[in-house]
Amino acid sequence: MRASASVLHLDLDAFFASVEQRDKPSLRGRPVVVGGVGGRGVVATASYEARAYGVHSAMSTREARSRCPHAAFLTGRFHAYRESSDQVMALLRTTSPLVEPLSLDEAFVDLLAADLPDHEVTTVTACAERLRAAVAEATGGLTASVGLGSSKFIAKVASELDKPDGLTVVLPGTERELLRPMSATVIPGVGPATAERLRRAGITTVADIEAVSEDEMVRLLGKAHGHGLHRLARADDDRPVVAEREAKSVSVEDTYHTDLVDRRLMEGLLTRQAAQVAERLRKHGLSGRTVSIKVRLHDFTTLSRSTTLPAPTDSAAAVGRLARGLLTDLDTSGGVRLLGVGVSGLADWIQEDLFGEADEEADEEHPSLPGILASGRTTWAPGMDVVHEDHGQGWVWGSGRGVVTVRFETRDTPPGPVRSFPADDPALSPLVRPAGE
Repeated sequence: MRASASVLHLDLDAFFASVEQRDKPSLRGRPVVVGGVGGRGVVATASYEARAYGVHSAMSTREARSRCPHAAFLTGRFHAYRESSDQVMALLRTTSPLVEPLSLDEAFVDLLAADLPDHEVTTVTACAERLRAAVAEATGGLTASVGLGSSKFIAKVASELDKPDGLTVVLPGTERELLRPMSATVIPGVGPATAERLRRAGITTVADIEAVSEDEMVRLLGKAHGHGLHRLARADDDRPVVAEREAKSVSVEDTYHTDLVDRRLMEGLLTRQAAQVAERLRKHGLSGRTVSIKVRLHDFTTLSRSTTLPAPTDSAAAVGRLARGLLTDLDTSGGVRLLGVGVSGLADWIQEDLFGEADEEADEEHPSLPGILASGRTTWAPGMDVVHEDHGQGWVWGSGRGVVTVRFETRDTPPGPVRSFPADDPALSPLVRPAGE
């Protein structure tokens, strides 16, 4: 344990949805849901306005629509999220050379490596406030919640305590006092299945775990898991902040608060994760031959399956199709608490025609599903950026029955007018961004 609150955890608030609200003035202050919009769609992020109706990430889009039918349901714009994420990570690296990104919207920063006069509470707090202000300025108003603590675990817990747009500092020596009344689920690795096992043993809070011997925790949960929980319940976490290293694989995984049992929902989540993996591959000019999935069952058993292609790919459709195929071999009837997709065997080239563009057109999030219309080779997806020869720049509000509806506005304009066009209108086209954007 450190003697100072010098580990910082930054988490961008409702990141995907906040980027959409920033770039679409008519959506500011309104419920926004980002994710798959089709029958197998899964919510990636919901704005705080949508969360008030019970919408949350990993929920099926179908259920989200029933809870909040008046929300704007948009497909993702990963170029916009990546741009904002890159801005934030660059800011963090100007503060300290030790930055450990966890995802596009989340990172640890080691302030012991920062150029600060000391690491007293007032100094690290002022540093965190400057960072939050710099993030808002650089990203055009995105907010971040920040936690400061003596370890990665405490910093991450702290960042959740004052969301959105908050800052919480946990003073060294007060960690156990903070943790004791919290639910055991605040500890990483305590999902629904583990929580139920602990509950049956009369353990529901961190204080309850702290009161149990290490031997008893190992008996309940196994050596590695029991030992880890025993340590973290006592705020014992000496994991260092590790800067990014050269990637040997690219992967995305998520743990879910409620065990997943719906097979279609799992397939939708794998499709979404595959798209994120493919986006990261393309960002770094990489491709890979081996596609793998990771599945953690309700009883904490972790399974993995993989398959290897004859040549590398960076195709989201190809990775998603293979990931879903790997899932079919697994018995998930008891429930799943974690899913992940990865690509390894990385290369800096791809076999261009290994998977034709038709596969992309046939993916689950494409033309035959509600709210998405394909015209020729253009797929009009809700939220995508477009430009019209006469009306200028805007975004797709919705489409169907041969018609595309566009709202003409940008980040820097007031809420704009809505116009509808034939799907094959030659004056309407996707917004083409300069190379490198």
